[in-house]
Amino acid sequence: MSKILTAYFSASGTTRQVGRRLAAAINSDLFEIAPKVPYTRADLDWTNKHSRTSLEMADPKSRPEMAAKLEHPEQYSVIFLGFPIWWYTAPHIINTFLELHQWSGQKIVPFCTSGGSGITRACKEIAPSCPGAQVVNGRHFASSATEEELARWASEVL
Repeated sequence: MSKILTAYFSASGTTRQVGRRLAAAINSDLFEIAPKVPYTRADLDWTNKHSRTSLEMADPKSRPEMAAKLEHPEQYSVIFLGFPIWWYTAPHIINTFLELHQWSGQKIVPFCTSGGSGITRACKEIAPSCPGAQVVNGRHFASSATEEELARWASEVL
């Protein structure tokens, strides 16, 4: 268990860009946390109380199904975990990903993209989904974050 993984969920592509740059900067494996049923533009309409994401985020027990499961998560000692901030926290598919695997003894390092919300609440709220793991304080990145910026941050938390 000495490998590093960058896992990310991205509905619009912003977090995907940052996750790919981070993985390239630190030479980690890369895994996309994708929903079994992709989100449409209408699903992502946060102004509609009846949109798919609004309904999922209103239900704390919601666990959207993933398209694929990560194979051999035990091989990773550090998991950089990226996501957009939805309703001031991580999308519930992040809990799905964490709850599908055993993370005891591993370090989870969250990172997020957002129009303005921070990551502190998300870090606290995902921790119960990965008992036994060390969830460290994460960081918010702009979509324009460079590989150099991401590599500097990663070296600080490794």
